[in-house]
This record gives sequence, structure tokens and C-alpha cells, in this order.
Amino acid sequence: MSNTNEKRRQFLKLSAGGLIGMTLGGVSLRAIAAEKVKLDDPLAVAMRYTHESEVEGQYCHNCNLIQGEEADWRPCAIFPGKLVANEGWCAAWVAMQ
Repeated sequence: MSNTNEKRRQFLKLSAGGLIGMTLGGVSLRAIAAEKVKLDDPLAVAMRYTHESEVEGQYCHNCNLIQGEEADWRPCAIFPGKLVANEGWCAAWVAMQ
């Protein structure tokens, strides 16, 4: 009987470890798979997005909509699944609070 319980515990530990590994791996793969916003993307055109801001003091890196950790290209709430340039700008820019 104890042999069965031991096998059950081992199975549960391995299953939990695999589930955690798949979850974390999925997050990493999504971050790697994200594309940079293209300037001819319809949403980018509508939001007047540019990779290099021409508005003094307004950059994607100091916008309240920027997400993720410090990097040259980061996710933005305006462009789901895409990355914006840290030095970029768009018409949705909102000062970081």
C-alpha cells in the first residue's frame, strides 16, 4: 500500500513541475515571439506611431501605457502582441505616474 502512495506522490510532483515549466516556458516564448510594430501597420498609422519621438520629453519609455521590463523594445497596451521602441512615440502617449 505504501508503494502505491509513494508512486502517486512522485507522479503528482512530476505533474506539478511539468505544469509550472510549461507555463513559464509559454510566457518566455510569447515574449520572444512578439513582433516589432511596423510603421505601416494600420493601428500604428492611426496612432501616428514612430520609432523615434519628435516630441520633446515624450517617449514610449516614459509613457504610462508601456509594459514589461526595461529593454530597447517593449510591449505596449495600445499595440497588443507587438513591441514598441523605447525611444518611440504615438498619439496615445500619457505621462507615467
